[in-house]
Amino acid sequence: MFATTLFYIGPYKICFWNLIFLLLIFFAGAVLRRLVHKALKGYVKSANIQLEAKQMARLRLVSQSVYLLAIYVAVLSLRYNNGHVTFNDFLQFKLLSFERFKIDFSDILIVISVFFGAKITVNLTRLYFARRFKGSQHYDAGTEFVYNQLAKYFIYVASILICFKLLGIDLMILLTSSVGLLVGLGLGLQDVFKDMIAGIVLLFEGNLRVGDIVELSGKSKINGVSNEAMVAKIVKINVRTTQIQTREGNVLIIPNTHLTQDRIENWSHGSELTRFIIKLTVAYGSDMLLIERLLKQAALAHPKVKKSNPVMVRLSDFGDSGLELELIFWADQSWDINNYKSEIRLEIDRLFRTYSIEIPYPQRVMHQAPSRNS
Repeated sequence: MFATTLFYIGPYKICFWNLIFLLLIFFAGAVLRRLVHKALKGYVKSANIQLEAKQMARLRLVSQSVYLLAIYVAVLSLRYNNGHVTFNDFLQFKLLSFERFKIDFSDILIVISVFFGAKITVNLTRLYFARRFKGSQHYDAGTEFVYNQLAKYFIYVASILICFKLLGIDLMILLTSSVGLLVGLGLGLQDVFKDMIAGIVLLFEGNLRVGDIVELSGKSKINGVSNEAMVAKIVKINVRTTQIQTREGNVLIIPNTHLTQDRIENWSHGSELTRFIIKLTVAYGSDMLLIERLLKQAALAHPKVKKSNPVMVRLSDFGDSGLELELIFWADQSWDINNYKSEIRLEIDRLFRTYSIEIPYPQRVMHQAPSRNS
C-alpha cells in the first residue's frame, strides 16, 4: 500500500515511502547542520580563539554545506522504487523543453548555486566595507550603509543576468517580445519607479543617511494625511522606501519621494547648535527684572544649555491674559530636546512658586444685561 506510486516526477515514481525518506533526510540535514555549527563554535570557544567576522562567515558556510550532502542523499533515496538512479541522471532530466531553450535539474542547481554565491559575495562585501570604514578615522555608518546597498543591488542584478546567460535565454528577445506588457507595467507602476529613482538619488547624494535625525515639514503627507512637523531618526534606506523611527518608538515606512521632494531639515548636518524657544505668559504688573533673572537662572541650570551662548528673555506681545514672553537659549540638536525643554519648564515652575509669581490663565467676565423695566 505504501509502495503504491502516488505521482511521477518525470520518469521517477514517487510513493509514500519516498516522501517519508525525503522528509527524514532533510530533517536530519537541518539537525546535523545545527550540531556541526554548535560543535565548531564550541571548539573555537574552548580554544579561546577570537574569530573575525570573515572567519565567522566561513564557519557558517561550512555548516550550511551539510544541505548539499542532504540533496545528494535525497536523490539516491529514489533507488527504493526506481532501480539504479545516479545523481548525474537526475541532473540531466528535462523539466521543461521549448524550441529555443530547455530547463533541467542541472539548470535549477546552477541557478541556486549562482544566487547562493551571490549571497556569499554580498556578505563578503559587507565584511570588506566594515573593515575598510571602521579602520578609518572618519568612520561614518551612513556611508558604509550606502556602499553596502549599492553593492548588494549590483551583485543581485548581475546574478540575474548570469542566470539568463547560463540558461540560454536571449534577454533582448525577451524584452522586445514583451514591449506592450512593459509599457503597461510602466504606466501602472510609475509611482513605484519614481520612488525607486528617488531611492537611488538618496543613496548616491548622501544628504540623508542612516542614523540621521531629521525634521519632516508639516507639508509632508504620510499615508495620505498631512501631519505637523515631525522629528524622526532614519533607520534604513531601501530602493523604494525609507524606514524612520519617531520619538514614540514607532517605525514608519514612507516612500522615498517624500524625502526628495518635500522640505527636510537634517539635524545631523551643519551646525550642532541651534536656538530653542520656550514660550510663557506672566500677569500684568509683575516684576519683569525678577522674572528675567529667574528665567535665565532656570535655563542656565540645565546641563545641556550652552553657557557660552547668550540666554535671552524677550517680550513677544501684550496678550489678552498677560505679558507673553520667550525664553531663548542655545543647545545641541538632540533627539531628547523635548525632554530638556520639559525639565527647564519644571524648574521655571518651581522658581515661580518660590517667588510667588503668577502664571495667569484666561478669564471671562460675565455682565448681566440691564432689565427693560429699569
